[in-house]
Amino acid sequence: MIKKKIVNVGDIACGSNELFLISGPCVIESETIMMETAEKIKEVSEKLNIKVIYKSSFIKDNRSSLSYYQGPGLDKGLKILAKVKEQFGFPLLTDIHSHDEASAAGQIVDVLQIPAYLCMQSSLLVAAAKTGRVINIKHGQFLAPDNMKHPAQKCVDAGNDNIILTERGYTFGYNDLIVDPRSFYHLNNIGFPVVFDVTHCVRKYGIPSADKKGGAREFLPVLARAGAASGIDGMFIECHPCPEEALCDAASQLNVSQLEEFLKPIIELHHVEVKYRS
Repeated sequence: MIKKKIVNVGDIACGSNELFLISGPCVIESETIMMETAEKIKEVSEKLNIKVIYKSSFIKDNRSSLSYYQGPGLDKGLKILAKVKEQFGFPLLTDIHSHDEASAAGQIVDVLQIPAYLCMQSSLLVAAAKTGRVINIKHGQFLAPDNMKHPAQKCVDAGNDNIILTERGYTFGYNDLIVDPRSFYHLNNIGFPVVFDVTHCVRKYGIPSADKKGGAREFLPVLARAGAASGIDGMFIECHPCPEEALCDAASQLNVSQLEEFLKPIIELHHVEVKYRS
């Protein structure tokens, strides 16, 4: 396995032997929910000594219907994210979908996330790269994992090699996803920090995300442990104070009150994996 680049996000050395967490609500619903979630994540971060990048989307642009909640929009969403950063000190991550969003979000957040469906969009990757921010590229369900070297190289060619690669499952059968642990091996060999987005892997696509059948939350622990044992650098877990009432991904987000106990075995497995690697 080749030596990976260390990508610094705030005081987090992504790609080092220290596991980091990306966490927060799927989409910004209200300032109250954002702050309540951030406060609990901060407590977990300090108790378990795990560093956190706070994540939430100002818009979810791939909802199945225009009638579903998409988020507060760019301006209002970025203002709320900025308040989270000011109050809790977290570095921030959010999705972008266009050049204009890249420029505006890049002034507030630390990590610009390229959605899986958009990971081969050259103009979007270049726009994100030119902001100078760290770029988290989600693995498209339509790409073999080793082919993620291509979107990464586009960012490098545009002058930015501060890249994170995130696994979030393959399309499998009808409206289902599967995680192939071989993906972590291939992604690691590209040479950038690797994250496992476990909560998106249990979504049931094609089913409304507010529907209790729209996810299989019971598989989160086994998938997360498998990822930790497979050599990841960071874990991506969307959290909400009351997932059942969430306006997006209600059946897959983790209750933030369960985050501490959920993370304990993941951190232990990561320590074992680091010793094995060394």
